[in-house]
Amino acid sequence: MDVNQTQQIKLPSLNGTSVSDKKQELKAYFKQTWAEYESLFSLVNDDSAYYLRPERLRHPLIFYFGHTASFYINKLILGKFISKRINGRLEAICAVGVDEMSWDDLNSEHYDWPSVGEVRIYRNQVAELIETLIDEMELSLPISQDSLAWIILMGCEHERIHIETSSVIIRMLPLDCLTANEHWPTCVDSSHAPRNKLVPIQGKLIEFGKPSSDETFGWDNEYGQGTIELPDFSASKYLVSNQEYLAFVQDEGYQKVEFWTEEGQQWLAFTKAIMPRFWLEKTNGCTLDSTLNSNNDSAIHCSDKVYWQRNLLNEMPLPLNWPVEVNYLEAKAFCNWKNAQNSSDKQAFIRLPTEAEWLCLRDKVSGDLATWQTAPANINNEFYASSCPVDQFEHDGLFDVVGNVWQWTESTIDGFQGFEVHPLYDDFSTPTFDGKHNLIKGGSWISTGNEAQRHSRYAFRRHFFQHAGFRYVQSNVEQLPNLESNHYESDVDICQQLHAQYGSAKSAMPVIAKNYSQQITDKLLSAVEKYNVSTLKCLDLGCSVGRISFILAKSFEQIDAVDFSARYINHGVNLQQGKSVRYLLENEGDIVDFHEVNLVDVKLPCSKNIHFRQGDTSNLKDVFKGYDVILAQHVLEQSYNPRLFLQSVQRRLNDNGLLVVVSNYDVNEQNTSKENWLGGLKINGENVTCFDGLSLLLEPHFNLLEQHQLTRAIKINRRNFTLSFPQLTVWKLK
Repeated sequence: MDVNQTQQIKLPSLNGTSVSDKKQELKAYFKQTWAEYESLFSLVNDDSAYYLRPERLRHPLIFYFGHTASFYINKLILGKFISKRINGRLEAICAVGVDEMSWDDLNSEHYDWPSVGEVRIYRNQVAELIETLIDEMELSLPISQDSLAWIILMGCEHERIHIETSSVIIRMLPLDCLTANEHWPTCVDSSHAPRNKLVPIQGKLIEFGKPSSDETFGWDNEYGQGTIELPDFSASKYLVSNQEYLAFVQDEGYQKVEFWTEEGQQWLAFTKAIMPRFWLEKTNGCTLDSTLNSNNDSAIHCSDKVYWQRNLLNEMPLPLNWPVEVNYLEAKAFCNWKNAQNSSDKQAFIRLPTEAEWLCLRDKVSGDLATWQTAPANINNEFYASSCPVDQFEHDGLFDVVGNVWQWTESTIDGFQGFEVHPLYDDFSTPTFDGKHNLIKGGSWISTGNEAQRHSRYAFRRHFFQHAGFRYVQSNVEQLPNLESNHYESDVDICQQLHAQYGSAKSAMPVIAKNYSQQITDKLLSAVEKYNVSTLKCLDLGCSVGRISFILAKSFEQIDAVDFSARYINHGVNLQQGKSVRYLLENEGDIVDFHEVNLVDVKLPCSKNIHFRQGDTSNLKDVFKGYDVILAQHVLEQSYNPRLFLQSVQRRLNDNGLLVVVSNYDVNEQNTSKENWLGGLKINGENVTCFDGLSLLLEPHFNLLEQHQLTRAIKINRRNFTLSFPQLTVWKLK
């Protein structure tokens, strides 16, 4: 395959009128993506360089050379579009990359890397297979997410991501391992930087999410909806230049820990960084790199320092008017330092922009990659194989809103409302929804395809190095204008409760016709009607994640929903506020399914007459009284002293009130010391059950009206459930 770059082909449209034309368009896009990847790796002139690790937290290049090809095969196998592997060993070892989850989580001794020649042969085999699949596949338009064509587009966009990430690693290799060519030209324009200043930006309503009607490929995290009313702010006219950042370095910003977050201080201690990763310090013909030596001292002490910059294929005297390239931790420290310089204005805060603020700035750039004839920025590999001056590309009063370098934001990545995981790449986005991955926006000089689109959303760990810099904003608002985070719940017990209560009946337990929550509420409401009980006020004690409260809210004027665990209650509150709740559930082994629920989906109203509160059953506050009905669901077996509740519960009920108790009587000493058990004991040689103990405590004040057996299923994983048969008893106050 020809490795020379050609003019960039625009993103293929998902729609069209001719299947044959669409296949040709897909093939052209695939071939160009493939060729550009090979062109980048052709810069490496020594096969031994493929096994170097210039970034010790990343795999060597040989992994990435094979990774993008093996990605196609692994996804095609998973989707059952093909049934036979090409090279199982290589497809296993090159399957999973590294997210830099900690400073030292990569041990190269665990890998038996293939030879470069083996990977080259493999890549040719994969390319031939993909082109054949495109020619022979059935295709209907528009291309949908379950189509083979979508998977091929996914492979193309995945490889375009790794064109960029691999170029960062290549940028770290020794220069004698690389041979430049005319297809990867470095910008030569270098001078002093323009003075940066703040430009007022008018706030407005920001709408998040790639429309489902958009006719280009998108990753799962781009879809969904969200809105935020953005207040006014100011943004720096230019990206922070090397010259502007140099003042921070020369003020010993890397040595002043007060400017660094706790995570930033840990990173400094690990790396011994004293300047940006791609800066070099040269003096008298010698070079200092961007870290200190093992003795924590500079290798050379000299007052006459000259800074240089390492680009993809060369070194040059530090181009002062180019954007500085740093990680989030460094960008954050600079903003904190700049705030200290501007101590006269205590009301205005210099910081990184949020995703919403960047989207507001993005409106200054017309069109998108799919519609541009020529890119209006240093992006899409249309100008340089490097950054360029920060004042070269203007966008309505600001420069480099897109392109040149990625821009770090203060926003951690999360899924929008309505986010759905793509089943064939379920770990593209969700592992980053942890509050530890910050969004980068705008793309860099090498960003192509989806990366260069308005709606693209990529996030990396805060110490990650990319062709990334930043601009800063100033705001008088202390709270960041971000969408509220909605991470996936991972606590096993909570996830199982969410699924049991809000999952579909079929997925919760196929052989049980009625949801467990519905079984309880049916019995309770039937008793209320049968015994002519008032429906003014109900206490749902042990409400868990809240479904029963939402059902009962349609019949009662007020529901107090109480649980010992705030984490359970929080999900009920979020649902009541109209939000979606996300959770994980084991499918099989390490494989998990991703779920999202909201009240609309389960046809329940967002009732405002529910008051979710935290409370201890055995030490319930006096405020919880005056109820017509009290439902105590599974609190007896969870309480450290259920007797305390049962001995005083009558004082919390109105005349003619009902107490409904649901329990599986599963007593154990982990929750309740044996002296406080209701039953499950031999007393004076006789068996005393928990129901016996319950009756003994309630009978002085209550009459037992009804007893029912319920069926409760808790899903453990795809094929395993726990099944229990709790008892529901109805008691009426005497």
